[in-house]
Amino acid sequence: MPAPAVPTSAMAVQVPLWHHYLQAIRSREAPRAQDFQRAENVLLTVLERVHALDPRFIVDYSRGLEAFQFALRSSEDPLDMEVPLWVDAEALLIEEPEATQPEDGPEVCRLGVPREGAGLERWTTDDIFTASSESDAKCRGHIVPSKVLCVLKDLLVAAVVHCKHHSLIRPGSLNAASLREEQLHLSLLVSSGWRTINFHVVPVVRRKLGVPALEGAQQMPGFPEGSLRRILSQGVDLVPASSQLWRERLGGAPVTCPAFPLTRWCKAGAVSRTSTDYLLTRLLGELGSLQGHRLDSLSILDRVNHESWRDGGQTDGLTFGHLKTVLLWASVLFPAPEDWAELQGAVYRLLVVLLCCLATRKLPHFLHPQRNLLQGSSLDLGAIYQRVEGFASQPEAALRIHATHLGRSPPPRIGSGLKALLQLPASDPTYWATAYFDVLLDKFQVLNIQDKDRISAMQSIFQKTRTLGGQES
Repeated sequence: MPAPAVPTSAMAVQVPLWHHYLQAIRSREAPRAQDFQRAENVLLTVLERVHALDPRFIVDYSRGLEAFQFALRSSEDPLDMEVPLWVDAEALLIEEPEATQPEDGPEVCRLGVPREGAGLERWTTDDIFTASSESDAKCRGHIVPSKVLCVLKDLLVAAVVHCKHHSLIRPGSLNAASLREEQLHLSLLVSSGWRTINFHVVPVVRRKLGVPALEGAQQMPGFPEGSLRRILSQGVDLVPASSQLWRERLGGAPVTCPAFPLTRWCKAGAVSRTSTDYLLTRLLGELGSLQGHRLDSLSILDRVNHESWRDGGQTDGLTFGHLKTVLLWASVLFPAPEDWAELQGAVYRLLVVLLCCLATRKLPHFLHPQRNLLQGSSLDLGAIYQRVEGFASQPEAALRIHATHLGRSPPPRIGSGLKALLQLPASDPTYWATAYFDVLLDKFQVLNIQDKDRISAMQSIFQKTRTLGGQES
């Protein structure tokens, strides 16, 4: 294999386009962050009243990273607002189906209240609790998330009315009529300036113990030393889930537990599932503390995704969460600072990972790699792949935001056969490694590394793939 490709003069001329595009995104970051903070303040004011009405629901003020994350985005997908429950999760009986398989998706569980134990009386009232049979010696009954959602909805309506009546929120910023009870959350529209932000209000139980599946992730490179262990020690959230998940974990078999028959609780929100969104947002914040263009590359791809791949948000497609996961994986696969020193090259670090995931139809969850975030999706992954590959081959058209940027685009960077090369990790997981992705970067002419050992490893992988690579070399 020849030495890594050297950028051509045509490519060098186009590099400023990336910076112009980034500058346009950055010019909107401060106003977006301000809009979010105003909207969040409105919702926090309402939630403070909810807490005053019912202390079982508490207000989470540790949300500084949410404004930072919102500023990175161009997409307008709904945002979660977690409402922690004032309950000791370690005192509850976390009941999980024995048939659970790690690859099935987020673990599901039921929140049992033990017969022996103090301080849980407030969670055994009829509005949020269903009693077990007397034959159950350990479990008094279960907290039912769907009931918790109903209580929270009524509290939010009362709180909004109170806050408006006492002029605690600006007129027109929030209307209780926008509150909709959906399957697993409460949807609430909050106005901030000219922007309306859709919040998904979700009651959560913070569980700090019993997260063995995350232990292997603590050794991943690419993050500040000790950050993964510190963040993962915060545990996970338990959020409302569909009881259908419980049935699926049991292989479709009926649930026979007399204390919690599925026939009685087949509606959404009868059980809980684990959510790691809280942890992933904090991992993203850790990447922001490193030098380089990691977060810039995420902002650029989210903007391109919104404007080009999703037609200005008019069509379904990849979410910010998908792209955030891609960045987290790219940070592990490319831990060297030199990988992120140059903007164009940083974006392509994400692009090669994203293209591989689309070609194999598998985007591993960052903390639970056995789970596929694209599995069961209704998205047209083939069409999305074509758009992403088209951008990676000729990005200039999507980056032009001003008349002065018009001009002839250079020829495509890649030829045929790329998709077959991208599908190799599907048949051999050992390809999910830096050397394999370095081969892809070299094909896009954006490798730009000096590490001799790494170049040697890339050339070794290239020899394994020379049958496919020969079509494009």
